[in-house]
Amino acid sequence: MSIVSYLFQSIFHPSEISALIQFKFFKPKPILEIKPENKNKIRCYEFLDKTSRSFAAVIKELDDDVRDAKEPLLRSFHETIFQKGWTFTESGPLEKDRQLLVEFNVVIDEFLSLSKEFRDIIADIANKMGNGMADYAKDAAHNLYGVKTLKDFDLYCYYVAGLVGVGLTHLFAESGLESSDLINDTDLSIQMGLFLQKTNIIRDYLEDLLDGRKFWPKEIWSIYVKDFSDLKEPGYETKALNCLSSIILNALNHAPESLTYMNKLQNKTIFSFCAIPQVMAIATLALMFRNYDTFQKVVKIRRGESIKIEQWCTVNLPSTKVYNKPLKKDWFSQENELLLFIGFSLLAFTAYLLCFYNWEHFRYDGFEILKDQI
Repeated sequence: MSIVSYLFQSIFHPSEISALIQFKFFKPKPILEIKPENKNKIRCYEFLDKTSRSFAAVIKELDDDVRDAKEPLLRSFHETIFQKGWTFTESGPLEKDRQLLVEFNVVIDEFLSLSKEFRDIIADIANKMGNGMADYAKDAAHNLYGVKTLKDFDLYCYYVAGLVGVGLTHLFAESGLESSDLINDTDLSIQMGLFLQKTNIIRDYLEDLLDGRKFWPKEIWSIYVKDFSDLKEPGYETKALNCLSSIILNALNHAPESLTYMNKLQNKTIFSFCAIPQVMAIATLALMFRNYDTFQKVVKIRRGESIKIEQWCTVNLPSTKVYNKPLKKDWFSQENELLLFIGFSLLAFTAYLLCFYNWEHFRYDGFEILKDQI
């Protein structure tokens, strides 16, 4: 969409219009600077933009050291990434990420240029994630019926997103930009990932359904309807909204730990990298709450709102030079203000949900099912 379209969407939200104009015409140059001769790295960031524009924006703001950091294929992928020249050409012609795999050799070249410590962390996470996803790929029941229980829901999200949180935490600590103590509380980094993944799964209900995927746990939706697809059908609106509130409440169980994790961060760019997706997830959940459009299309926050969130989470620092200097005391007061606002918003949101639903049924009891996986 054009900037004019985004401005029109935010016509009744003046602060978003200001954020859009500032983003379009006055946004500071990001930290990321790649020399023209480094064609592989340039190509990697082009793929990053195509794969996830929202994450691409925050990744490019990270400090240099951290930023660059079918079943048999999944299980061996942690070894494949060490094979120079490896590519994969068997994806279908309409697969969104086909070109990335066709040119994956450039990603491998950049991976091999990282320090051994970073390579080892990435390979370890790729090993655990690949084997976890391979288990799902060969699980006939999962492929036919989808996610069944709340424990299954947590475990699936752990493999696809929780492990990413663990890996990033180790990269942050290894880089020296964060304390090594951060890696001692694995649950916090896992819950950061689960919160984001569950938000995406809730938002993508219709897209996944049309593609034959069922990631909403049956333990929740079967309370309200007999068939998962009924949620989008006329006559089921009230049941669908009640089901939506229940699964949003399940996702919100992970939000307090996400705040605790962010409160432990010391580096400005890493805090922004973590805070922006988390706050956008909260905004997305708020937009979906009691919103039947969730079952009819992909519900997204306005572009102006997302830019405003990004600016807020980065505390509107005027120069990227500040990122490489010791943090000043006044920055922490602004960070605490942000965390307190998010925290009170979550408390109000959760309290409102609990007015309607039985907390005991959806109460989260921790990560007992994951202890053997961590």
